[in-house]
Amino acid sequence: MAIVSDDNKNINKPLKRNPVVKPDSIEYDKTFENSIRPKDFDSYIGQSSLKETLKITLEAAKRRNKPLDHLLFYGPPGLGKTTIAGVIAAQMGVDIKITSAPALERPRDIIGILMSLKGGEILFIDEIHRLNKVAEEILYPAMEDFTLDMTTGKSQTAKTLRIPIPKFTLIGATTKAGELSGPLRDRFGMIHRLEFYTVDELAQVVMRTARILEIDITENGAKAIAMRSRGTPRIANRLVKRVSDFALVKYNGIIDETVANESLDILKIDKYGLDTTDRALLNLIIEKYDGGPVGIETIAAALSEDVRTIEDVCEPYLLQAGFLQRTPRGRKVSPEGYRHLGVKQPSCQTSLFDM
Repeated sequence: MAIVSDDNKNINKPLKRNPVVKPDSIEYDKTFENSIRPKDFDSYIGQSSLKETLKITLEAAKRRNKPLDHLLFYGPPGLGKTTIAGVIAAQMGVDIKITSAPALERPRDIIGILMSLKGGEILFIDEIHRLNKVAEEILYPAMEDFTLDMTTGKSQTAKTLRIPIPKFTLIGATTKAGELSGPLRDRFGMIHRLEFYTVDELAQVVMRTARILEIDITENGAKAIAMRSRGTPRIANRLVKRVSDFALVKYNGIIDETVANESLDILKIDKYGLDTTDRALLNLIIEKYDGGPVGIETIAAALSEDVRTIEDVCEPYLLQAGFLQRTPRGRKVSPEGYRHLGVKQPSCQTSLFDM
């Protein structure tokens, strides 16, 4: 607690506070993320067909002694788009600069990054579909001709300059490939979709993360966590940490199948990976709107959630798992969704729009 003195001599002195968070602890999360990120294709689990394609592409670029073509990765969040960009940079032996589209608000932001690049370096832009129009147009000549078009002067004295920049590789990542403009999308030489992981792949991710974090876990415990990770490595890594807390405090410190299941039950994550929000969404459609169809804006308002949260976080997995359906009139709960929730489906729910 800071104590303010009534003495006029001390009134302008800065208050001394008892530091609770040390500077080195601020870097914990960043260090954790970096420590579990694979550095090569051998330690990168999953996305087998994509890895094979990239290995050939990288080897060809090395033999030609030229930078890679620009790449675009798309797919649901948490599948490893940033990680695979780092692996590509490591395999090519070049540095990578990482930024996100919302951070590039002004033209000078993107110009400054492009001017600072060295030959062969990789520029990674996350959520590239949110890039503003001005920054996008600056990227066009940079991606095609490795030049920057800049204007100096005003009115009649205005001049256009073409400034060469080192050859580089742009890697874009997005969760919404459909929102990219056509001209930007067409400038990528390779476009790849990242798929949800299988349970076996996620179990390998869990075992690898546990080994790095020095967490004792059995194969069955890893598989139990993998089954509730929604096909997403980021979620699997988060659950490993949470379950290890329970194992340390409530059990003997070892994560086996029983410990994993009981811990995740306490966290209200069911056997298919659905959390409280997911079940609330399905129950809302069933109880308030007779199973649907119902519009996404109505669902978001009823749950007091943002529409983008519903579309980007909840819907992809619910659709992939078959619990939710999209129809021309809106979202509706599938028969599988009814069975999972233990709710009897009404006998007649088919409309002309769903036939």
